[in-house]
Amino acid sequence: MDATERAELLRQYATAADEIRAAVEHLSDAELDAAPADEPGGWTARQVVHHLADSEMTSAIRLRRLLAEDDPVIAAYDEEAFARRLHYDRPIGPSLDALAAARSTTLQILERLSDEDWARTGTHSESGPYGVEDWLRIYAAHGRDHAEQIRRAVGVRS
Repeated sequence: MDATERAELLRQYATAADEIRAAVEHLSDAELDAAPADEPGGWTARQVVHHLADSEMTSAIRLRRLLAEDDPVIAAYDEEAFARRLHYDRPIGPSLDALAAARSTTLQILERLSDEDWARTGTHSESGPYGVEDWLRIYAAHGRDHAEQIRRAVGVRS
């Protein structure tokens, strides 16, 4: 990963929480709970927000383990089980705050990494070799992709 790509991915990572908040800030409860018309069985905007909070808290620990431990095993988790068992029908405000806080504290770390830190790796329990750069590519896109999913679920195009 070169410096230009890294800077762009960090920018995307840094702005995702605001993009998610903007995608949901004017939605009614009915809109938050509407099933996406173009994705049968897909998550509602409310469910996506809760998923993002859970994912961000998980991703924050993943990054920290990659940086602090030698060759850690990064465990996968069952997103669908989280959605079923963690009451994804609750209000979204605290989840938006958790998303923003996880990204903010993690960004502080990312902005201080050395070249040696960026090269650190571990093993993901499902996908195999997994490093700090892989982590950034995944999570820089994750928020943006889900913001678009929310807009689609409520019929708004970006």
